[in-house]
Amino acid sequence: MPGNEIKSGQATPKDNTPKYLDGLNPMQLKAVKAQDGPILVLAGAGTGKTRVLTTRLAHLIATGAARPWSILAVTFTNKAAREMRERVTSIIGPMAEQVWLGTFHALCAKIIRRHAELLGLQPNFTILDADDQIRLIKQLMQAEGLDDKKWPPRTLSGVIQRWKDRGLTPEKINDVEEKEFSSVRLKQIYKQYQDRLRVLNAADFGDLLLHCLTLFNENPDVLALYQNRFAYILVDEYQDTNIAQYLWLRLLAQGRRNICCVGDDDQSIYGWRGAEVGNILKFEKDFPGAEVVRLEQNYRSTSRVLAAASKLISVNEGRLGKTLWTDGQEGEKIIVRGVWDGEEEARVVGDQVEAYQRKGTSLSQMAVLVRAGFQTREFEERFLTLGIPYQVIGGARFYERMEIRDAIAYFRVLTQHNDDLALERIINKPKRGIGSATLQTIHQLARLEKVSLWRAIENIAQTDEIRPAAKKALQKVLDDFGRWRIMLDSNSHIEVAAIVLDESGYTEMLQLDKSPDAPGRLENLKELVSALEEFENLNGFLEHISLVMDNAEKNEGDQISVMTLHAAKGLEFDKVFLPGWEDGVFPNQRSLDENGATGLEEERRLAYVGMTRAREGIEISFAANRRLYGTWQSSIPSRFVSELPADQIEDMSEIGLYSGNQRMPSENHDEYQSIDDIFGGNQQWQKYGPGFARRKQKDYMSKPLIAGEGYVVDRSQPTLFSSDERVFHQKFGMGTVTAVDGDKVDINFDHAGAKKVIARFLSKP
Repeated sequence: MPGNEIKSGQATPKDNTPKYLDGLNPMQLKAVKAQDGPILVLAGAGTGKTRVLTTRLAHLIATGAARPWSILAVTFTNKAAREMRERVTSIIGPMAEQVWLGTFHALCAKIIRRHAELLGLQPNFTILDADDQIRLIKQLMQAEGLDDKKWPPRTLSGVIQRWKDRGLTPEKINDVEEKEFSSVRLKQIYKQYQDRLRVLNAADFGDLLLHCLTLFNENPDVLALYQNRFAYILVDEYQDTNIAQYLWLRLLAQGRRNICCVGDDDQSIYGWRGAEVGNILKFEKDFPGAEVVRLEQNYRSTSRVLAAASKLISVNEGRLGKTLWTDGQEGEKIIVRGVWDGEEEARVVGDQVEAYQRKGTSLSQMAVLVRAGFQTREFEERFLTLGIPYQVIGGARFYERMEIRDAIAYFRVLTQHNDDLALERIINKPKRGIGSATLQTIHQLARLEKVSLWRAIENIAQTDEIRPAAKKALQKVLDDFGRWRIMLDSNSHIEVAAIVLDESGYTEMLQLDKSPDAPGRLENLKELVSALEEFENLNGFLEHISLVMDNAEKNEGDQISVMTLHAAKGLEFDKVFLPGWEDGVFPNQRSLDENGATGLEEERRLAYVGMTRAREGIEISFAANRRLYGTWQSSIPSRFVSELPADQIEDMSEIGLYSGNQRMPSENHDEYQSIDDIFGGNQQWQKYGPGFARRKQKDYMSKPLIAGEGYVVDRSQPTLFSSDERVFHQKFGMGTVTAVDGDKVDINFDHAGAKKVIARFLSKP
């Protein structure tokens, strides 16, 4: 390993050195003191990156190498900028206020306001928010006669912003770029949008960097002014820069070439929002002769955590390479646990949280990190059941999310049409042409006749008091809910819930939404429908939701954190739970389908980020089964599990629950064979969970999942069963029917005991 002297090196001696350099290790000190020329600081997780960056900035000023106003320091968030300024101020005092320190967008806005006239703007230009951008695009689409239902303004706004993140003005959009949206003449809309912004003396968020690039490229004297001004440039989180940010930095650094970029190529996890890991990988090519300083001594995690994380990330080919190490404790082995299903996974995590509590670990030092937001539901419900206070970081609690509240509002109206609050929430969601004027008329009639909004709509739909289009839309709402209520008499509430979301247009609305969070919202809806299986009817589910929301009051004391892996970057905890490590869930199938090998490497970096959040312990889990849209899918462990070093792993799969003598249908379905027989007696299934056994029975699994790897039992048609008949259930295994009541079947399962299940979830062996 390069730099063996680091391990044996002690902290910087205090003799003849400024106090602010005390405690820096040799490589940190090297990064701080290196001054002239391009420098790339590869800072691994927990290696003191922030301290190095702020100390370097202060050192430049304290030694007289640069005046405060000649330093440009760039961050990604306002919080990071504030923290950096506070730290530098604590070292050098008020002079820190004169440093050009801020986010990319804040610094670009400062420059643009000084030269606004060169861009056709006035210095007091307005920066539009997202709602204003969408409203303006909608106006332009209407003027062009474009269908905003086929091409939602939010979608087009997202495409335009992605172009701006790549530094593309309307003139630079070629036919290939526009091909997907050629039918709506998006390039023309983009140009009209930019022209209209100038008329309004306004810019959007993406314009700040784009205008600054235009300013520099079209005005060499202005570019030279800032190249000469900034003697030193410091950049934080360089691995997260997009193309426009990269081009901006490269232009400014071409002057004196004194640019220091700090980042970690192994933690580049924001490709979905435009970040280009290639920017940091090609730093040495962009700046020939650049010095690369690797910060590898970790001050956060145990040696076992670092060894496991380092082995995992070493599989990636697109990286510059470094190996984290620590002088700290060896610590616990990483626990890997296979469980039967998601419900069991949440139960085990809840039990482990309570066990750690009893041993003295506070809830605030524990976190559950999931790949996708929909995974939080089962953990939230389990924590509520156990009375464990929790907080969702970076988002709302599951049942507080917008799309979940909307769906629940639909279900509330379905079961109780006089629920005015729920009806008002979804009456025009998705948009049906029922505007505020129509709603005002309905409210007025309801007050006059002292009836519910539903009754008022029934009455007003028979009159000519509202526009024909609105009248038609209201009648369709009445007809739809009437049809769905009839369905509840002959179909399961799970099926009807899915139909409501589809036929109402709500699912399609999210499918057409191209914003980055739209796929996650769709996954949340699928998880909501899956949750219905635990209840006999919609009323029971809605009552449960009411109780959950009532108990889910915000706690200000000790709480466990629940969040996505993306939201966890920059945080650290004593104990970290990493559930859902199954192929298709993590790595995420959509990422693999859209980005191939590049997507897989980013997913692996995300796993690395999750593991390096832990100081002491990691518990990774995967389920043999997942319920999706009311249907069970069989899963296999994530490929990341097999990439972990065996000597750092403690396998705690719950093998005691599943005997190797458990019988399953044979491939020809005429007889049964044991799971051990299926695997030739090697009991591989016991190591990775019972999902592997069913993976051997692909003939028995008929319909391939969209996600790719798993299979589900085809239950497109209900099956009739009779008493004493042998049946198979994906979750509970083999059993004998004891009673049948419509689509409800009582079964005495061989291993799970007596259960009441829905007939459509059963198969005949």
